[in-house]
Amino acid sequence: MILPDNPSRRVWAWLHLLALGASVIATAHRAAAADPIPDSFVIPVLLIHYFPTTNDQIDISVTGDWGETLASTREKTRRQTIEIIEALQTGSRYRGFQSPQSRACLQYQIVGSSEFLEPLPVRARPDNNVPMTDYKAIVQRIGIQEWVEKRGVKEVWIWGYHGGKVHLWESNMASRFGDVSNSDRNSDDLPVLSKTYTVYHYNYQRGTSEAVENHMHQIEAVLNHIDGRDTSPPERWPNLLFWGRFVGSDHSHRIVQPGCGWAHYPPNGERDYDWANPRFVETDMDDWKPDGNGIKRRMNSDPWGGDSLRWFIYWMQHLPGPDNGLTFRGVKLSNWWVFIGDYDFAKERQLGLTD
Repeated sequence: MILPDNPSRRVWAWLHLLALGASVIATAHRAAAADPIPDSFVIPVLLIHYFPTTNDQIDISVTGDWGETLASTREKTRRQTIEIIEALQTGSRYRGFQSPQSRACLQYQIVGSSEFLEPLPVRARPDNNVPMTDYKAIVQRIGIQEWVEKRGVKEVWIWGYHGGKVHLWESNMASRFGDVSNSDRNSDDLPVLSKTYTVYHYNYQRGTSEAVENHMHQIEAVLNHIDGRDTSPPERWPNLLFWGRFVGSDHSHRIVQPGCGWAHYPPNGERDYDWANPRFVETDMDDWKPDGNGIKRRMNSDPWGGDSLRWFIYWMQHLPGPDNGLTFRGVKLSNWWVFIGDYDFAKERQLGLTD
């Protein structure tokens, strides 16, 4: 069943954006000189909700673990959408944990919303009895090309479910530069358009922290890709700027040299999801410098109160932002948020983690 105010979707809001002309990669270096990396980025977001219902109740036989009322589910996703935006924008404030005047590098704008009172479309998986969410069917149904190429949408947020009933990707990219996401990176499961967009799949049975974690893993995937981890042998990972020096990890994904950590592992973490560990370690996280000469201090989970969402925000605020003043082997670090805020801009100009 589709809401009656529109035969295909309910649109709550939208923003008309001018489409930026595509740059030719061959002229990237010349363009870069004229187009410095921006300090901030607007990320237009399209929301899609799948609420399979029976008599104004979410059908738990479809979702597997969620059977609340349609009204309360709508309200929960509305509230969590606001909380996700707040967390991501706050997280993009470089060293905002110690600089209240730091401005957000990312500004999220909800430009449209669709709601379908039916199950997620799925496709069979030959190797598994649980079907995969059919992302291509979802975005084609709402006319993704129009939204991305003419209205500037960079991210699609799907509110759905999991519950053992469907398989999902936490993030899934479609780009002419290739799929860099927390998925199997199948180049055919989304329409590839002239502009990059990333699909995030949230589970309304879970909380805001789990939704923001999807973005954490996408940030990690993109920065690892830019830094060359995808093509580097595991024994070289400790030497990489992002994974080795910023995170402080190696092929094991554990923290071997306490730096800033990653989504599952704070600097003092000893296992996956170890956000509340009271153990102290010496780390330069709050004064991280690529060459390893930052001031170290004893740290445990107190700065983020052992809370996963607060950890994610705290971690993001350590990513080098504009005018970060950091250098690596004599070369300035770039504003790393460009790879999340405008992936096409960064790839067209062949930008790296250093200028």
